[in-house]
Amino acid sequence: MAERKPFLLRLDPATLHALQRWADDELRSLNAQIEFLLRRALQEAGRAPRPAPAPREKKKT
Repeated sequence: MAERKPFLLRLDPATLHALQRWADDELRSLNAQIEFLLRRALQEAGRAPRPAPAPREKKKT
């Protein structure tokens, strides 16, 4: 799995509360819910990161 990087996010209390309720409804942590929403938004916008290509196998000589 790729390394995770911490990131400080400032939200107004109403937005934070709404996100927490949504996360609770979907049985996710607040962090997982925010990541889920960000990934979905990236996919819908056509900006999702491409998966890294698989490493090539070395030929045996």
